[in-house]
Amino acid sequence: MKNILLLCTGNSCRSQMAHGYLNILTEGKVNIFSAGIETHGINLGAVSIMKEDGIDISNHTSNNVTEYTEIDFDYILTVCDHANENCPYIPSKNAMRLHHNFFDPSKVIGSDEEKHAAFLKASTEIKDYVKDFVRTHLATSKL
Repeated sequence: MKNILLLCTGNSCRSQMAHGYLNILTEGKVNIFSAGIETHGINLGAVSIMKEDGIDISNHTSNNVTEYTEIDFDYILTVCDHANENCPYIPSKNAMRLHHNFFDPSKVIGSDEEKHAAFLKASTEIKDYVKDFVRTHLATSKL
């Protein structure tokens, strides 16, 4: 089974949403890990927007990347520039590393409607990216 790491700064929002979508799209046929170079706890806005899309991430935990040093990853996906630029060495022999800097909805200050719109924008971008990743990298291989 493939091992996939989703890496963000605080493992609270973008990596958690990607984890939720990846889990659904791969139907549990890959091992998915999400982590941050720091841990900030799960963002309630991310939990809420994913629930609107029928995905429950409320039981996810915020993990530090150092917890996964013994896992040989097939893919490491960084979802923010900060994590991509500051990630510690991850000793995976043949991991394909992919990067996409997603908009951070947790940084939006404004009304509840503006915050909701920000999380919706980010979740839509992340869902599209994860769908493309699965189609491009996993669809032709054995999950």
